[in-house]
Amino acid sequence: MKVCVGLSGGVDSSVAALLLKQQGYDVFAMFMQNWHDADATLHGDCEWEEDRFVAEMVARKIGIPFYFVDLSKEYRQRVVDYMFDEYEHGRTPNPDVLCNREIKFDAFIKAGERMGADMVATGHYCRREPLLDADGNQVVTGGRPQWRILEGVDPNKDQSYFLCQLTQEQLSKALFPIGGLTKPQVREIASRADLPSADKKDSQGICFVGKVDLPTFLKQKLKPSEGDVVEVYDAYYSRSEHYAFVHDTLAALMEDPGEPNMIAGYSSEDSGGEAFNNRRLSGCAANKYSPEKISAISDSDLERLSEPLDYGDIRFETETYRSGKKHLKKTRYKQNPFGKIVGRHDGAQFYTIGQRKGLNIGGHKESLFVIATDVRENIIYVGEGHSHKGLSRNCLRIAPQDIHWIRQDLEMEDGSVRRYRVRVRYRQPLQDAWLVKRRKGLYILFDMPQRGLSDGQFAVWYDAAGEMLGSGVY
Repeated sequence: MKVCVGLSGGVDSSVAALLLKQQGYDVFAMFMQNWHDADATLHGDCEWEEDRFVAEMVARKIGIPFYFVDLSKEYRQRVVDYMFDEYEHGRTPNPDVLCNREIKFDAFIKAGERMGADMVATGHYCRREPLLDADGNQVVTGGRPQWRILEGVDPNKDQSYFLCQLTQEQLSKALFPIGGLTKPQVREIASRADLPSADKKDSQGICFVGKVDLPTFLKQKLKPSEGDVVEVYDAYYSRSEHYAFVHDTLAALMEDPGEPNMIAGYSSEDSGGEAFNNRRLSGCAANKYSPEKISAISDSDLERLSEPLDYGDIRFETETYRSGKKHLKKTRYKQNPFGKIVGRHDGAQFYTIGQRKGLNIGGHKESLFVIATDVRENIIYVGEGHSHKGLSRNCLRIAPQDIHWIRQDLEMEDGSVRRYRVRVRYRQPLQDAWLVKRRKGLYILFDMPQRGLSDGQFAVWYDAAGEMLGSGVY
């Protein structure tokens, strides 16, 4: 079997190529160039040129043919343009997920097939296994063998989340040689084989673009426009009809009477590692919901439960006053018990929920976080502290057209309620949740409130054994 390995110049894809060669496959390497604009990166140099040089040395060391393919046109059209459009509409896309669906396992597969490849391999930390029936035979649907995709065995490096949009057709042509290894094992294999990439640091930033200053990157197409930064006070939530509705609805769905938890705990995802993945978020208690009560909730109430808070009803009135010895007339905003204009920004589309860097607003004991953006009115809403109510949500919705099942045999029908584990961002510990399928979409009700959910991201659901079953944009 002839296999095309996507050789990036990193240690993971290098070891993937080495293992396939040792296993007797007819292997060749292909390096993808997907980005040209060095001005967008923080370092301003052509990182891909260095990566290509290392990749070519690795191929020579392993003893496999090396080829180069330029997919920058496809990458710009399918990934970068999508990014700009999403940010322009106030959403936060995940370009790495799109890159895998549209480039690595579509455009790149086609490029490999033109070179005679039967399969394509990458250095992702995940596992592909055949879907077997009760007799141990691989399930075939519509003439196509069916596959399962599982988390990588290394909890620190599992990358299944980034492959959540792959189809059965794409999986049928994919190999993940290092999914059963840990990162230290991969480094050790590379070191023993004396591969040039053995000590190379992992890449960071946007897939194939590199580490960028996101606002600067977005300003290539999105025009800056000054607007207000509004701080939302805790008092707002005591008078918010929507917040009260969410509270009362969650309380009504619980198995036993009690106060629902609506504030997400906080644990830095920068800490990483197994310790992070196994640690429950401090201060965050789980809500125990009744599946019977969830099944009985109306479509309209479920829809409303999933909607984020809208802070557009916080208005500021002006008043005139006299100032100084000359009693000059000046204008100021009247005090508002629910919020205050605390600064200015250069475009709501450049900010995302949960962000704290780049606000440049002082005078607070704790950090300010973005809790909402309004690109139409060009307003950013912020809240003080990790436990601010505006940072947390308990339920989200995936529109019907955005629901993607990797295991189509498990697709949910309208009215069904299931128990799964869900991840809403890479490196997040899996969260227990109820999935509820209705005519207007798929709703995810979390046991524990989630922090910093940004529309445009992907929610991915797994079963208890670690198999990734489906995903969708929320």
